[in-house]
Amino acid sequence: MMESAVSTSTQVPDEFDRNVPRICGVCGDKATGFHFNAMTCEGCKGFFRRSMKRKASFTCPFNGSCTITKDNRRHCQACRLKRCLDIGMMKEFILTDEEVQRKKELIQRRKDEEAQKEAQKPRLSEEQRSIIDTLVDAHHKTYDDSYSDFSRFRPPVREGPVTRSASRAASLHSLSDASSDSFSHSPESGDRKMNLSNLLMMYQEQGLSSSPDSKEDEGTGLSMLPHLADLVSYSIQKVIGFAKMIPGFRELTAEDQIALLKSSAIEVIMLRSNQSFSLEDMSWSCGGPEFKYCVNDVTKAGHTLDLLEPLVKFQVGLKKLNLHEEEHVLLMAICLLSPDRPGVQDHERVEALQDRLSEVLQAYIRAHHPGGRLLYAKMIQKLADLRSLNEEHSKQYRSLSFQPEHSMQLTPLVLEVFGGQVT
Repeated sequence: MMESAVSTSTQVPDEFDRNVPRICGVCGDKATGFHFNAMTCEGCKGFFRRSMKRKASFTCPFNGSCTITKDNRRHCQACRLKRCLDIGMMKEFILTDEEVQRKKELIQRRKDEEAQKEAQKPRLSEEQRSIIDTLVDAHHKTYDDSYSDFSRFRPPVREGPVTRSASRAASLHSLSDASSDSFSHSPESGDRKMNLSNLLMMYQEQGLSSSPDSKEDEGTGLSMLPHLADLVSYSIQKVIGFAKMIPGFRELTAEDQIALLKSSAIEVIMLRSNQSFSLEDMSWSCGGPEFKYCVNDVTKAGHTLDLLEPLVKFQVGLKKLNLHEEEHVLLMAICLLSPDRPGVQDHERVEALQDRLSEVLQAYIRAHHPGGRLLYAKMIQKLADLRSLNEEHSKQYRSLSFQPEHSMQLTPLVLEVFGGQVT
C-alpha cells in the first residue's frame, strides 16, 4: 500500500500544467514548487532542511507506517522524514549557509541592477507630459473622425467635362486601384511591382506632361471646386482652433499668430489629412463613399499633378512612419510654430516655442518609440517636404484665383488665408 502511494506521488504527469493544482508529495498540502528534487509545500521543505542539517534521527512511536496529512504532519517526524525521502527529496540539494547567503546576495544584486536600469530609462518630465496631453486633447477637439460635418459642404460633383489633368489622374488612379489579381498574370508583372513609384514612372513613360490644362479645357468649370473649397475652409477653421490650444501660441502678438497661420495652414492641413489617407488605394476616406477623395477628384478643383504627385508621395511616406498620435500632434505644432515664416516679427519667441516642442518630441521618441533612433530626423525631413508642397500649392492657387469664375467659388476664409501669402 505504501509503495503504491509512493509510486503515485513521484509520477505527476501534469506537474508543469498551470491549470493542474500542485500538491505536496509529503502531506498533500498546496505545493509551492520543487524543493530538493520533489514537489512539496513550504512546511515540508523547511522540515526536510532542518532534519538534514541537524542529522536528526527520529523514531516512530507507532508501527512505522503513519499516513502523513496536512493536519497530522507534526505528530510523527520519523514517518514524515521517511515520506520526504520516498518521494525523492535529496540532502545533496540543500545549500550550505554560505551558499544561501551568496544566493541571497546574487538575487539582491540583480534586483538592484534592474532598479538602476529602470531609473536610467528615458522618461518625460511632468511638464513635457502636460504639453503632449494638451496637444492630443486639442487635436481631438478639432478633428472629428466621424467627418459628420462634411455633409454640410456644397456637395461633391464628380461628373462633367474631363480636363487633361483629370484624365491623366484617372489613368494614374485606375492603375493604383487595380487588384493584384489583374496584374499577377500579365507578362510585365514579374518585372514591375505595382507600387506608387512604378505607377508614377509608368505614367511618365506615356509621354504625358503635368502642365496646367489649356484655357479650352478649363473654360467649362471645375466641378469639385465648390465642395473642396468648403472642405479646405472648414479645415482652416480647425487648424486655427488647434493653434490656439498650443501652449504659448496665444501669448504671441496677433500679427505673429496671423502670419504663422497664413503661411502654415496648408501644411498643417496636409499633415492632418494623413489620418484619413489609405495606403491601399491612395485616397482620403472621410466617411461614406461620397466623401472618399482620389487624385482625380482634386484635379477637378483646379490642381495639377505637379502638386498632387508629390502630395501623394508625401502622404505615403508619412503613413509608413507609423507615428503615434502624440508624435503626429507634436509634428503639427512644430510645423505651425516655424520662426522663419513670412511676416513673423518676434523670431526668437516663436523659435523658443518650437524648440521646446522639438525637445518634447525627441524625449517622447526616446521613451516610447523603441527603434525610433532615426525617426526624429525623418519627421523633420517631412517638414522640409511640406515647404515644397506649400510653394507649389501657392503657385497653383494664384493661377486659380486670377480667374473670376473660379475665385468666386472660394470662401472668404480661403481667400484671406491663401490670398496674401508671401513665398
